Amino acid sequence: MGLFGGRKHGGMFTFNKDDGYLEGILRGFKKGILTRADYSNFCQCDNLEDMKMHFLSTDYGDFLQGEPSPIHTTTIAEKATQKLVNEFNHIRNQAVEPLSTFMDYISYGYMIDNVVLLITGTLHERDISELVEKCHPLGLFKSMATLSVVHNVAELYNTVLIDTPLAPYIQNCLSEEDLDEMNIEIIRNTLYKAYLEDFYGYCQYLGGQTALIMTDILKFEADRRSINITINSFGASELTKDDREKLYPSVGLLYPEGTSKLTKAEDVDQVRGILDTYSAYRSFFNEGLNSSEKSLEDSFFEYEVHLNKMAFQDQYGYGVFYAYIKLREQEIRNIVWIAECISQSMKQKINQFIPIF
Repeated sequence: MGLFGGRKHGGMFTFNKDDGYLEGILRGFKKGILTRADYSNFCQCDNLEDMKMHFLSTDYGDFLQGEPSPIHTTTIAEKATQKLVNEFNHIRNQAVEPLSTFMDYISYGYMIDNVVLLITGTLHERDISELVEKCHPLGLFKSMATLSVVHNVAELYNTVLIDTPLAPYIQNCLSEEDLDEMNIEIIRNTLYKAYLEDFYGYCQYLGGQTALIMTDILKFEADRRSINITINSFGASELTKDDREKLYPSVGLLYPEGTSKLTKAEDVDQVRGILDTYSAYRSFFNEGLNSSEKSLEDSFFEYEVHLNKMAFQDQYGYGVFYAYIKLREQEIRNIVWIAECISQSMKQKINQFIPIF
């Protein structure tokens, strides 16, 4: 991070030399993403055992084989996530520079969530082994092996966190005292701001189609975080307007004019007014706030799916590797939503998921 790899990826004539095989595998994985017909079959299920049977006709196959009845939604989520992790690792283990570094960057976002989980658990004196089990498998790091000797936040910072790939972000943005005193969501957003800016810089360094695709995707992710930080800060006494501004990423369509206005926003209506001048965000922001069925978060997810699907219209770049992981994540959210509606007999809401293809 910060010090980029020694070379950039090839263009139209040389990309396939190092990365064509793995892109072919990835596009094969993409063919297994659930279709509307698959979701329609799931929505007609009366129980989770029926869902298990329908999975057999999809790319998931018998991934629930051997699981005792009754099956729980958490089990389906864990097994689906593990399938995604296996696919990610299959590609990462065969990747060479600079794709290997790009894949590492994808995992850093999950590492941040894991680090925040560890900090929260340590502050509340939770059992470390219990915390590790709850960590996202894409965000595991080697220094987790030393967690058994951690008893407080100071030991976590000095023994574990400084040995993670996130160390440059942590050392530049946070001190040992911050972990004890700072609101946990401020810590998360501080680390994510540094990560997004670094990842964006790396994609610009790679150039070509990677920069073209990832610029739109990462700018949207930065804007989404800026909007959420603003809305979530309303009524939060510990987050001043100056603190809010420090958490906004310095990339995105909103940066710098829009984020400067968001800093001064006092309520959701003012946020809506600010975003009304940005055609990309105007419609779904209004939909998310005015609809009783669709939340603002749903509108964000829909637009994210659109951007990631568009990445597959291009070639000779790494955007598809990022897009595939995010599309599979949305698919897992869809599966969990349908499974929860079935298990809780809430079928009137079962169609409130976001289809991909």
